[in-house]
Amino acid sequence: MQKKSTQRLNTAQILNDLRDGGSVALRLEHFEPRQAQLDLMELIIRCFNEDAIGAAEAGTGVGKSFAYLLPAMQFAQATGERVVVSTATITLQQQLFGKDIPLVLNATSAKIKAALVKGRGNYLCRRRLDDALREPDLAGSDEQEQLDSIARWAETSKFGGKDELSFAPAEAVWSRVCSDADVCMGKQCPLQSCCCITVVRKEAAAARIVVVNHHLLFADLAIKQSGAGLAVLPPYSRVIIDEAHTIENAATSFFSKEFSKLGILRQAGRLYRKRRRLRRGSAGNSSAAGLLVRLCSLLPNNDKRLEALSALLDDIRKAAEELDRAALELCGIEGVFRFSPERENKGAEIALFPMLSSLEKKLNAFTENVRGLFDLLPEDVAEDAAVWETRAVLRRFEDIAGICTAFTGYRERHNDVMWIERRGATGGEPWTVFTKSPVDLADSLNKSLFSPNKTVVCVSATLAVNGNFSYWATRCGASCGTDNVNNRPLFTGCFPSPFPYANAVLLGVPADASLPDEPNYQDFINRAVGDLASIAGGSALVLFTSYLSLRSAWDAARPVLEELGIRCLRQGDDDRSRLLQTFLSDTNSVLFATDSFWEGVDAPGDTLRMVIICRLPFRTPNDPVFEARCEALEKMGGNAFMDISLPGAVMKFKQGFGRLMRRSSDRGVVVVLDGRLIAKKYGALFLHALPETRTSFSGFSGMLRDVENFLFPA
Repeated sequence: MQKKSTQRLNTAQILNDLRDGGSVALRLEHFEPRQAQLDLMELIIRCFNEDAIGAAEAGTGVGKSFAYLLPAMQFAQATGERVVVSTATITLQQQLFGKDIPLVLNATSAKIKAALVKGRGNYLCRRRLDDALREPDLAGSDEQEQLDSIARWAETSKFGGKDELSFAPAEAVWSRVCSDADVCMGKQCPLQSCCCITVVRKEAAAARIVVVNHHLLFADLAIKQSGAGLAVLPPYSRVIIDEAHTIENAATSFFSKEFSKLGILRQAGRLYRKRRRLRRGSAGNSSAAGLLVRLCSLLPNNDKRLEALSALLDDIRKAAEELDRAALELCGIEGVFRFSPERENKGAEIALFPMLSSLEKKLNAFTENVRGLFDLLPEDVAEDAAVWETRAVLRRFEDIAGICTAFTGYRERHNDVMWIERRGATGGEPWTVFTKSPVDLADSLNKSLFSPNKTVVCVSATLAVNGNFSYWATRCGASCGTDNVNNRPLFTGCFPSPFPYANAVLLGVPADASLPDEPNYQDFINRAVGDLASIAGGSALVLFTSYLSLRSAWDAARPVLEELGIRCLRQGDDDRSRLLQTFLSDTNSVLFATDSFWEGVDAPGDTLRMVIICRLPFRTPNDPVFEARCEALEKMGGNAFMDISLPGAVMKFKQGFGRLMRRSSDRGVVVVLDGRLIAKKYGALFLHALPETRTSFSGFSGMLRDVENFLFPA
């Protein structure tokens, strides 16, 4: 599409589309005019017209998706420019692409194309699938059956998206056949003409609206900033970020690096492994498979190179296992150990640093040996798929060696935080993960996201603390301590929910609630959760800040509730999506949940009548990244509690509160069992952040009566 001349959007015309009788309003079932939605859309139009940055807090029910889609699509239609819309979840991606965008296109008669793009790992690589099918060591296993099923599906699939499969493949299987930038052969690929990523790229290049997720957005920004690698997304300079309160966490996850014993063993297995079982009819009692076997077969004189490389791999495996055992002991009962320059870590350094250095040396020695083999390859096989795949494993080994170096030199790396964390399911064998994360991302996000793009609009239900955006904007690089980026305007606004909270919601806080630092606090939680859920008759979401507290309350409340016919669901007992679906389908159920359920739970109607917040959601002090960021702020003369802990807790508290009302007809109760909400001075900050509701701040027994009378009025 040829770029058109730049022109300003007609604000009045676009706003009319969402007024009574407007083109979009007429196509929306149960349409209700919302002034907050129109005000939000006006701010977004202004951001497009003035090449500005925007930050908008839009309460539940405002209708932010249509408020940003209409201006974005009209802008793309008028100017020919591409607009990227980034979301935090695949669910919202699919809703925008499959439902909201088609509705707006039909209503406005816009003649533009939209495309949905996910991360490379969500798409099939046909060349890797062919390679996996040729490896015989999985024959007859469940994995081989899945590979065969994927191969049959691939014959008719255009995009090769994982979500198109009729089954969920095992991670070990999909990781062998998915697209991976590290092993992409590009134009040298023998199957480049039918490459799924090429098809996706073409779709995105032809589109003016491209819907992505945050992880893909940051991956694309990193590639474009470094100039290394081929980006999946075509050029753009206009970005809309939905659920923008997750930017810092999403970017932290993307820019972090980690390794574990399991990851090293998995990569080593790709290189060389004994076959578990030969195909029927094969001769011989033993055999081996893997990239090294294929690589050595390409050499003119194989002699004993494979045997030597196998021995080096065994050394790496042993070093990884030895390091993991020592790290598990260091993590202790807390399960986390951070290497902090502010603390005395001599014992940990003595225990781990020699092992980290040993693993680093073994990885580097192995990669050097294998790279030496590449020089011996005949010219006609230098681009063989086995070579590309082996190079990818070597790069991963080099990354791990680099993380080892970072750990041993942690005292000099002031903008990185290094820690070890124990992982593993209950009853299974635990392992550790070594992680390196950036302490401060504001500068990186400013340079990669906010400065280069002409328009960046960030929207969420929780971005401000009592109308102030400075906490979010400073941490995410949208302001960097000033009101603008590169002398460009930063427009902000809070757009309240149109829902009737004042009549439809009761906020209960027992005045005699124990404080979290009191010895009887958990006993109070255990009793209170059971009593409250009993009164509600189920349909309750109980939010915790720790799994230990959740487990204690679950053990205490479950017998009481199940005797009343109330089903008790617990996070961790099933996959998150299945657990949520079970809760949504059973109005007599109670869901006990922690961190990830504080947001992203959409349970309208009688599915959810009560939200119980057991504790104000301050970040745990043993979170290594949070701890390092607090220390960094204190060094600069800031107040970590007031500048990081409190604003972050208020924003998450608003997310938890927002689970209750998902449509204007909903009605229910939010109970906070943390006495600090009314006993501490800062509790007022949490209360002022909520919409106006009915309240009950009496003793626990009196609050129970108020809750029952509100839910079941006479």
